Amino acid sequence: MNKIETLCLLCSQPLQSAISWKLLLTKQFQPTICDRCLARFEYSSTATALYQYNDAMKDYLHQYKFLQDVALAKVFRQELHARLKHEKATIIPIPMHRLKQRERTFSHMEELLKAANIPFLQLLEKTTIETQSSRNREQRIQAAPLFHLIEGAQVRHKEYLLFDDIKATGTTLRHATEVLLNAGAENVKSFTLING
Repeated sequence: MNKIETLCLLCSQPLQSAISWKLLLTKQFQPTICDRCLARFEYSSTATALYQYNDAMKDYLHQYKFLQDVALAKVFRQELHARLKHEKATIIPIPMHRLKQRERTFSHMEELLKAANIPFLQLLEKTTIETQSSRNREQRIQAAPLFHLIEGAQVRHKEYLLFDDIKATGTTLRHATEVLLNAGAENVKSFTLING
């Protein structure tokens, strides 16, 4: 059995992980954060999210999304893979506006799914560059449609799972769900990394 030493992506402390047959055969990912950092995250009590929003998650999101640390897409890959690997519905990550994605250099939702080896399809486009976090609760609820279907997308009689990073008021997911249902989707459910 070989030991590989890497560093925790959050605190830079050495991680020692052993490569074993079990790891290889069960498709376990190598750990990317230490046990101490992992313990700072609080699991969600709902079936529609992995974690609760807390200070550790606030720090993670800031580093990942706003400081553009794409390596952090790997932090929750094992949990996401375990939760989504048997999903029968087509997974659609909530998209960013094209200009925002160019500015941020990557789609944080797509990178989370790629890191977890979860297949997805992008059928939606964001209509506004403004983020939901820049609006108060009332503005979010009264927002104009946030998405439209990508030209040529066929969604009739299919099931979808929308995937987003955080659910606060649920406005983003509600808007995306309406677009898909209005286009003929059979069923739309949602799953988020974080329950706000």
